[in-house]
Amino acid sequence: MNGYLSIKEASQKWGVSERRVNQYCAEGRIPGVERFGGSWAIPENAEKPGDPRKQNKQSVPHKAQKHAELFPGFMPLMNTPFEPGHCVETIDKMKAGAKKNIAVAEYHYFSGQAEKAMQETEPYLTAADDATRLSACLIFAYACLTMGRIDHARRALQEIQSTLAAGVETAPSARAMEAFVAFAAAVLLHLPLSEEMPPTREFLPLLPPGLRAFAIYVQAHYLYLKGDYARSAGMVEATLAMGADAYPISAIYLHLVAVMDYMSLKQTNRAQTHLLTAWEIARPDDLIEGFGEHHGLLGGMLEATIKPNWPEDFKRIIDITYRFSSGWRRVHNPITGHDVADDLTTTEFAMAMLAARNWTNQEIADYLNISVNTVKSHLSEAMKKLHVENRKDLKQYMLR
Repeated sequence: MNGYLSIKEASQKWGVSERRVNQYCAEGRIPGVERFGGSWAIPENAEKPGDPRKQNKQSVPHKAQKHAELFPGFMPLMNTPFEPGHCVETIDKMKAGAKKNIAVAEYHYFSGQAEKAMQETEPYLTAADDATRLSACLIFAYACLTMGRIDHARRALQEIQSTLAAGVETAPSARAMEAFVAFAAAVLLHLPLSEEMPPTREFLPLLPPGLRAFAIYVQAHYLYLKGDYARSAGMVEATLAMGADAYPISAIYLHLVAVMDYMSLKQTNRAQTHLLTAWEIARPDDLIEGFGEHHGLLGGMLEATIKPNWPEDFKRIIDITYRFSSGWRRVHNPITGHDVADDLTTTEFAMAMLAARNWTNQEIADYLNISVNTVKSHLSEAMKKLHVENRKDLKQYMLR
């Protein structure tokens, strides 16, 4: 096409993947790009779009800067923009002290090194500084779930709830920090929200960009649990369009909840796009924890997409899944009274989840590229283990 580049040609010219060029086009980041049928035509003189992480870092609005100053030591890595592949470098540049130590613990947790994260945050569980203490409690609680230290996890979660209940008269910024941690701790464990929890509209605007993006992920996750998949997906898409990709940890989790939504809506192509984007962000820094945490909700997407192409990474993700989900259930089930499935293999769980979302055996087979008989066999084994006889009863045992 005269005067235009194809996706492949632009990919070679700019030194990025074809999928990344497609993303640039879809996000409207290439001036003059045109769509013809199912293809994009890129002006031959177009320049590679700038990295929004750098742009956001250089031009943070005054209000966001002011907010960031109120949260200097609160989940510092989550709240710092960096390019994939430069996570450790970003931490190394931080000034020595509690903030940097919490950032190191964040990195170890989100890269699947729960034992290190647990050890690194434990000394800060009683820190006088609220930002440091609450960051430590959140990381420590989730690391303990993976390590099977359930009593420790419960104590950290109780500290979070107690802080929220006791802090009604605190400054708005501190209240926002407390609400963020309590909101994340409850929703991601699928637990009831605290009665002291303020509405998200009250604390969300007070959070700096990186934390706000993660809080929106938590809100989208909450909508997913309510079955409001389209609204949840729309919230994620809007947040990502506004630059949340500048904050890799939050972006990974946003993309993963989008996978959950689109799989529930049976829009597998959109789900796969989000999964691969999350993987592209996560893999350079080995930030794989979120994939293991969300396995049961991703509807077999890891089996269909990650396992064939990155088998060793898939094995590590599944190891995280088994360890994290075991601890997760030991906190979730007694509190809620829900008997979430706890003895299925990850393959059985993935298929049972799809079946519980009204996928037919043929749809599951086509999606996972296996035979219908294989699907029937796995679902039959899953229902036998759960002592249920039909799909309607199956739903009560799957993650909600």
